[in-house]
Amino acid sequence: MPQTITRGYKALLAEAESRIETIDAAAAIGLAGRDDTVIVDIRDPRELEREGRIPGAFHCPRGMLEFWIDPESPYHKPVFGEDKRFVFICAGGWRSALAALTAQDMGLKPVAHVAGGFGAWKTEGGPVDTEARERKPA
Repeated sequence: MPQTITRGYKALLAEAESRIETIDAAAAIGLAGRDDTVIVDIRDPRELEREGRIPGAFHCPRGMLEFWIDPESPYHKPVFGEDKRFVFICAGGWRSALAALTAQDMGLKPVAHVAGGFGAWKTEGGPVDTEARERKPA
């Protein structure tokens, strides 16, 4: 018997968008580098190598988010214990919306995510560090 999905990704994204703060790329660029804000890039390491990194962003692969946030986890990262605003970004804005909702549901606050993700960041002229990509052998 085939599986029947009762809540698809569109419903999950709609719920996330209704419960979290969404900011545009221009606003996110304005927050980058501020002492009171952490840009959390949840893209896969291969995406970072291929597309470049946001200078100063904290990289947290999406699959480790819950473990890195929870102070009781052996994988906890101290950055998530800081009294700051956490702005999540992915490639296009879907994973970051779900990540921001998860982080918020875990008690992290305040959180937001970037509509349009890294693609919008680049379109708006946000800084991108491509040094790691350029050093990679062809």
